Amino acid sequence: MSERSPNPLTRARDAVWRPTPGSLRLLALLGVIGNAAIVATGGAVRVTKSGLGCPEWPRCTGDSLVPTHSPEHPALNMTIEFGNRMLTFVVLAVGVLVFVAALRLRPRRKDLVWWALAQPMSVVAQAVIGGIVVLTELHPASVSLHFLVSPALLVFCVILWVRAGEGEAPPRPLAPIRVRRLAAGLVAACAAVLVAGTVVTGTGPHAGDAESRRWGFNIEDVTRVHSALAWITVALTVLTAVALHRTGAPPAARRRVHELIALELAQGAVGYIQYFMGVPGPLVVLHMLGSVLMWIAAWRLVCALRDRGTAPAPRTPEPTATEAPQPA
Repeated sequence: MSERSPNPLTRARDAVWRPTPGSLRLLALLGVIGNAAIVATGGAVRVTKSGLGCPEWPRCTGDSLVPTHSPEHPALNMTIEFGNRMLTFVVLAVGVLVFVAALRLRPRRKDLVWWALAQPMSVVAQAVIGGIVVLTELHPASVSLHFLVSPALLVFCVILWVRAGEGEAPPRPLAPIRVRRLAAGLVAACAAVLVAGTVVTGTGPHAGDAESRRWGFNIEDVTRVHSALAWITVALTVLTAVALHRTGAPPAARRRVHELIALELAQGAVGYIQYFMGVPGPLVVLHMLGSVLMWIAAWRLVCALRDRGTAPAPRTPEPTATEAPQPA
């Protein structure tokens, strides 16, 4: 096995071109972090009213790809929106690197290749939907769809992150079927909370632009629905935690459910504080970030309820002719 190069650029290249399960898992984690971050920056775009800071797509303005002076759009708003667009390209680049690493992994694992391919493809879809958001002038339906693509993409990222550290054996359940069904119901409840949250945001004051259309719902009514779904999610999480302890589930599964409970409590506290404080922008961004962290934790819990063995050892590449030892 070759020694690890002290050059960080060489190590970064090898992580993609000569990947190991560990380096692929690290790249997958970067995809998880990037997609969570883009939710937070998207929230910053909304609360700063920068949604139309770049009024065109794919250009920022009619004749420029980058922000330029415009009497109709303040420079700060243009910079915030353009920065969010640039982060999309960073996430896309990470997705491409993850896909290349999955292709180069030896022995190759087809399941990882497919999970990795979904990431750059989903980011491209996200960029197209972002263009629709701009062209529809931040219609709440397109904005909601734009947000919900991120949790869908995070499913691919999280599963690849977990699967890269596992083997290829058929999944062996680590909890009774009733517990696994309870966890699946918990994921469904988290999804419902996310969808309801987009309705609340689409009804509330943070449209991304002062002139953008809002849903005509009563904000208190949609907030109550969102809150009720959140409490259902908390109840399901507590039931899952009790069931895991009573059935002697592995420590990893119990840690995952405890992490999820902690995130839900923090998320609930932020939600109630922002409601009683009149929905201040920074708390909205924090609440959006908390929602995807909760979603990630829920999927990690589901993955912790089965075992696929250990990841296969990386195959050592055969030395090339130039690497062969020279005679004395």
